Amino acid sequence: MTEASTIHIVGGGLAGSEAAWQIAEAGHRAVIHEMRPLRRTEAHQTEGLAELVCSNSFRSDDPNGNAVGLLHQEMRTLGSLIMRAGDAHQVPAGGALAVDRDGFSEAVTAALGAHPNVEIRREAIDDLPPESWGPTIVATGPLTAPGLAEAIRGLTGAESLAFFDAIAPIVHRDSIDMGKAWFQSRYDKAGPGGTGADYINCPLDREQYDAFIAALIAGEKTGFKEWEASTPYFDGCLPIEVMAERGPETLRHGPMKPVGLTNPHNPTVKACAIVQLRQDNALGTLYNMVGFQTKLRHAEQVRIFRTIPGLENAEFARLGGLHRNTYLDSPRLLDATLRLRARPALRFAGQITGCEGYVESAAVGLMAGRFAVAEAEGRPLAPLPQTTALGALIAHITGGHVEAADEGAPRSFQPMNVNFGLFPPLDRMPRNETGRRLRGPEKAALKKRALTDRARADLAAWIGGDAPRAAAE
Repeated sequence: MTEASTIHIVGGGLAGSEAAWQIAEAGHRAVIHEMRPLRRTEAHQTEGLAELVCSNSFRSDDPNGNAVGLLHQEMRTLGSLIMRAGDAHQVPAGGALAVDRDGFSEAVTAALGAHPNVEIRREAIDDLPPESWGPTIVATGPLTAPGLAEAIRGLTGAESLAFFDAIAPIVHRDSIDMGKAWFQSRYDKAGPGGTGADYINCPLDREQYDAFIAALIAGEKTGFKEWEASTPYFDGCLPIEVMAERGPETLRHGPMKPVGLTNPHNPTVKACAIVQLRQDNALGTLYNMVGFQTKLRHAEQVRIFRTIPGLENAEFARLGGLHRNTYLDSPRLLDATLRLRARPALRFAGQITGCEGYVESAAVGLMAGRFAVAEAEGRPLAPLPQTTALGALIAHITGGHVEAADEGAPRSFQPMNVNFGLFPPLDRMPRNETGRRLRGPEKAALKKRALTDRARADLAAWIGGDAPRAAAE
């Protein structure tokens, strides 16, 4: 048994919570430094660890046809606390894994608070962690305190990059007119905890849709401060009105697409566009507007969103908002185990590394914790195969798009959700049972299955060479 080490974690979000859990479960001491409730942020509303500040969805839970579903599976295999709590507090969401945000956060907080190897300190860290702490994981997320961000910039000599992340509104279920709206998942697809009728759907005809788009574009938006003016958006979380400005048909081919849905109130008429709302809590009393993150002023949100059929009398439990995210130029600043090259005692995890999404953030935290444990125990940790979802994500962060395509252009490293585009190509394309080459949807489905089968086999081999100590004893 290796002597236990103390590893500090700055930040109690999804990444910090997962890193602490991996460290504690391996028999080492994890000290979490979380500034809430002593200091609030623009996005957080509670003092709970792993609070979900935007959507309540962990996205697809399909491990055979979706990269994030595969990531879910890999994290479960490696004993993820975030996935355990998510599974325990799931709410219906079609083929996605969505969670009751309060129950989820409470479960993570309780698990860490009860663990004998975890200490939670409620304090703000406004500078670089002192060297006397030794190994430290910085998992402060997209809302890193300005003082700490400045200290990191001073240490690395590099400017942090930034983008905006917007929050979608949440509606009280009993204020939705179900005489116009209806329950259905797209293509009636059932997912974890779901029935195939998990979304509330609000249909718009062409006239209503065109008026809605015009209102979005004309609506009064929140202003920018001087330091925010040149900050780009992340394409995976664009405000609804920014998407509308890209073209009048953008939304009906995006979050408002009407495919796979039939209005039981008027089954012979195809809607021009459909707004979907997804259950946000276990009681089923709150529903969030899917894809409706926004920077519209609050009064404008109420006025414009109440023009949607079924939401004329909507009561909002929370309106949309906007906050700035910061992330490192990780391929230049971090090594393959997420250590800061300028000060190897510091590791980084979560969204600050340039991943995007709840699950991705937690996944990087999981690996940061495992890297820290391996280092503390003085044993080598084989690199994750890039053929796995975890390995592909870490490879993007630590060796991703470093150089610009054109000289003088900005570097291309940007926040990224896990996706099959990050995986190495297959050695050979799959064929059907007769040996015939495939085309179209059948080819795409078999390719994804081949990628996920390869990932599972390679992760099993990696675990076999790096069995967690707790499992080996």
